[in-house]
Amino acid sequence: MKRRIQLDGDSLTLRDVWLVAHGDGEVELAPAARDVVARRRHFVDEIVRRGDVAYGVTTGFGKLSEMAIPLDRLSELQVNLVRSHAAGVGTLRPAREVRAMMLLRATVIAKGFSGARADLIDLLAGMLNAGLYPEVPEQGSVGASGDLAPLAHLALTLIGEGVLHRGENAGPAATMLAHAGLAPVVLRPKEGITLINGTQAHTAIAAVALMDIQRIWRVAHAAGAMTLEGLMGTPDAFDERIHDARGQLGQKRSAALLRVLLADSEIRDSHRFGDPRVQDAYALRCMPQVHGPVLDAMQFAEGLVSRELNAATDNPLVFDDGTMISGGNFHGQAVAMALDVLAIAMTNLATMSERRTDRLVHPDFNQGLPPFLSPEAGINSGFMMAQVTAASLASECKVLSHPASVDTIPTDGNKEDVVPMAMGAAWKLRRIVNNVAHVLAIELMCGAQAIDYRAPLQPARRVARLHAHVRELVPRLERDRVLSGDIAVLRGAIGSGAFDDVTDLPSDATASTSVFA
Repeated sequence: MKRRIQLDGDSLTLRDVWLVAHGDGEVELAPAARDVVARRRHFVDEIVRRGDVAYGVTTGFGKLSEMAIPLDRLSELQVNLVRSHAAGVGTLRPAREVRAMMLLRATVIAKGFSGARADLIDLLAGMLNAGLYPEVPEQGSVGASGDLAPLAHLALTLIGEGVLHRGENAGPAATMLAHAGLAPVVLRPKEGITLINGTQAHTAIAAVALMDIQRIWRVAHAAGAMTLEGLMGTPDAFDERIHDARGQLGQKRSAALLRVLLADSEIRDSHRFGDPRVQDAYALRCMPQVHGPVLDAMQFAEGLVSRELNAATDNPLVFDDGTMISGGNFHGQAVAMALDVLAIAMTNLATMSERRTDRLVHPDFNQGLPPFLSPEAGINSGFMMAQVTAASLASECKVLSHPASVDTIPTDGNKEDVVPMAMGAAWKLRRIVNNVAHVLAIELMCGAQAIDYRAPLQPARRVARLHAHVRELVPRLERDRVLSGDIAVLRGAIGSGAFDDVTDLPSDATASTSVFA
C-alpha cells in the first residue's frame, strides 16, 4: 500500500522523497497549506491589478528586469519564459530523480512564498500519482537563479508541451495528461518563474543519492569485514577503547559496526595466537578511521539537504503582509557544497575497497590464498581483471571528486556573476555513487571466494550470512568465466537492499543516520 504524503511546505523528509521517487508514495496538498497558497496568490493578483513594478511579474527577467511588460502580455511573458529556458542538453535524467524533482517543486509552491495558485501543486501531484514524468536533460544548469533549464523542461509539460513518460509509454504532454484525466494549466502572472526558479533539480539528486549512500556505507563495512576474515586479519584494531581515545563520532560508530559484523569467528580463533603479524595494512586496520568520516560527511550533507527540501527558493517571495521582495534563495551553494563533500567521502570508500580487493588477489599479500583467487592459476587468470576494473573505477572517482562548487562563470549578461555549478556537483556524485557500488560488488565477489578457501573454518556469523547471500547470486569461481555479469548482479543487490539483514543492526551498536527513520 502506498504511503500518503501531504504537502505542507514544512515537513517533507528524505524518506518521503525516496518513496515518491520510487512510486511508493501518493501526494496531495494539505488543506492548511492550500489556504496559505490562496491568500498569498491574492496578494500577487492585487499587485498586478494595481500595476505595481514587481520583478518577474510585471517586468522581464534577469538582465531584462528593468523592462516593464504591458498588462495584457503578462501571461505571454510567463509562457515565453518557460519555453526559452527549456534549453537543456545531454542524457535524460533517470525517472526517480525527475519524480523527486517534481515532488520538491510542488513542496516549494505549497510553502506559499511563491505566490502561485494551488492548481500548479494539484497538477504536479496528479502527475506523480498517475506515474507521469517529463523528459529532463541533465545538463544546462549552473544552479543559480535555480536550476532553470531542468525545471523549465518540467514546466513545459504542465502547460501541455514537451514529452511525458508513463511506464514504457511516452507521448506529447497534452495527450498523456488527457489519458490520465488531467489538464494543462494556463499560466498566470508570476507562475512561470515560480515553476523554474529554485534548487530542486540538484537537490533531488542529492536526496536520492543520500539514500543510496546510506546503504552503501553499511555494505562497505560488510565487504571489509568479509575481506578481513578472508585475509585472516585481526579485529583488535576495532577495540572500543582505541576509538574512544580519539573521540571522533563517525569513527566510533564505524568501529562498533565492524565489531558486531566480526563477532564469533572460527577463522579469527584459528590464528589468535602465533600469528607473526603485529598489525594489518591500513585498508583493513584503518577502516573506522576512513569509513567513519564518511558517516560524518553523510550527516553534514543530510542536514543541509533535509533543510533544502522545505526551503523557499523562489524569487521574488510573497509574504503575509502583502509585500513581495526579491532576494537570492535560489542560489545553490549550500547543496552544491554538500554534494562535493559527499563526492570526496565516497571516493575514499572506493579507494579503501579497491585496496582490500588487491590484497585478496595479490599472491604476495593474500595470506596463502591462490594467486588471483583462482584454483588453477596460470591457465586461469581468476579475478585479476576484476581488480583492474575496481582500480579503474576508483581512479575515476578521484577525478570526479574535484569540487564543482568552487567553480563559477558569469551568466545572464553578468547579472548572475557568481554561480555554484550545483548540477555539475550533482551528476558527478551520482556517477561516483554508482562507481563505488561496483567497486564494492567486486570486493564482495572476491571476499566470498576467499571465505570459500578458508573452509572448513567458519567466519563470523554475519559474515557467513553475507557469504551465503553472495553465493545465492554468484557461484564460486572454479575456472575463468565472464565476470561483468556477476559484478552487475552484485551491484544490483547492493542497490536493492539484498544485504540489509546483514548490516541493519541495532542503533546502539551501529551508526545509522536518520535517513531511513
